[in-house]
Amino acid sequence: MDTMLLQPQHSHSPLTKRVVFVLALVSGVTVANLYYNQPLLAQIVHTFHATAQQGGILSMCTQIGYAIGLFFFVPLGDMKERRRLILILLIVVALFLVGIATAQNMAWMDAASLAVGVTSIAPQLLIPLAAQLAAPHERGKVIGSVMSGLLIGILLARTASGWIGGDFGWRTMYWIAALMMVILSVLLRLLLPQTFPEQTVTYRELFVSVGRLIREQPTLRETSLLGATLFGGFSLFWTTLTFFIEQAPYHYGSQIAGLFGLVGVVGAVAARFAGRLADRMPAQILSGFALTTVLLSFLCFWIFGYHLVGLILGIVLLDLGTQAGHILNQSRIFNLLPEARNRLNMVYMVAYFLGGSISSAIGSFVWTAWRWNGVCAFGCVLVATGFSVWGTYRVKSLNAASANDESST
Repeated sequence: MDTMLLQPQHSHSPLTKRVVFVLALVSGVTVANLYYNQPLLAQIVHTFHATAQQGGILSMCTQIGYAIGLFFFVPLGDMKERRRLILILLIVVALFLVGIATAQNMAWMDAASLAVGVTSIAPQLLIPLAAQLAAPHERGKVIGSVMSGLLIGILLARTASGWIGGDFGWRTMYWIAALMMVILSVLLRLLLPQTFPEQTVTYRELFVSVGRLIREQPTLRETSLLGATLFGGFSLFWTTLTFFIEQAPYHYGSQIAGLFGLVGVVGAVAARFAGRLADRMPAQILSGFALTTVLLSFLCFWIFGYHLVGLILGIVLLDLGTQAGHILNQSRIFNLLPEARNRLNMVYMVAYFLGGSISSAIGSFVWTAWRWNGVCAFGCVLVATGFSVWGTYRVKSLNAASANDESST
């Protein structure tokens, strides 16, 4: 078991713009593995003569795999040297991407997609690393910068996979993705500094402490539930969009489905803006505005979704609200316990992607039963659940503050 302790990181490898760029680049390209299949779902199910429900399960497998990877691997960032851990994950995910590219049936696709999700968790090791290296007064801005790269990766993943899948077939996209993982591993080996944990701890102790963190940190519980509902709505929309725009009045293919991802570029801008706001204003209050924005997006889809302008406006609002809420949540948890940032991030991101995976699976059934109106209604229910969590914790905070005032007087 490693017993290495962290030396003061800023004295050896300060967080330069170059390092931030590398962290953002690797985060964006790696997280893209989770989203290549969304614009390609209709094409994939046609290849294997599958159903829309099976397509939804495929999307769910990737996200459930990501949640599993977060649970088992992200805590290792609190006990292992991070660069080596990340390099291993990148090489392994390249192999599983080749597995998707060579899949012969949907069961094979589901298994390989699950494995890709498990091993694509490098961004969730890099974000706590950025928070560790950043000066306290710049932490929100740095997290926002790295998240901007991650979000741009999500957006370009849909656009690239839609275009490449439309012109060269969906398998080509996964061959290219595998090659990019190998290239990134070389880049990180050359440019990323070594970073060691801030305390000596065993793997068993890590997981015992996770339960304690959940019990003792109400902010962690709140942000995890908020993240699950926000990403649930986000995944619900993107899983069903490809089926929606296949039909009247749009009749669009995978290439156009991917191009819709570019509309959400405002989400990447929101990441930097939300991070800076979190350095100056109470992030818990700003989270209410993020929820409101996502609710407006689903109302826009419901009322105006059959018109292109309405669909585009809804996507802008959805990405803006989801990504701003995500940055605000992470800014809050990274300010709790510096020595446990990877474990805090693990709890939050497991909840985040479980919300997304469950909503993806439910969304495909909702689409089959009630089509677009059902999808929009379910999205509103998810946001309403988020509002109930947010409101409950705001009331508890106010009551606690009132009790403290009374005791002090």
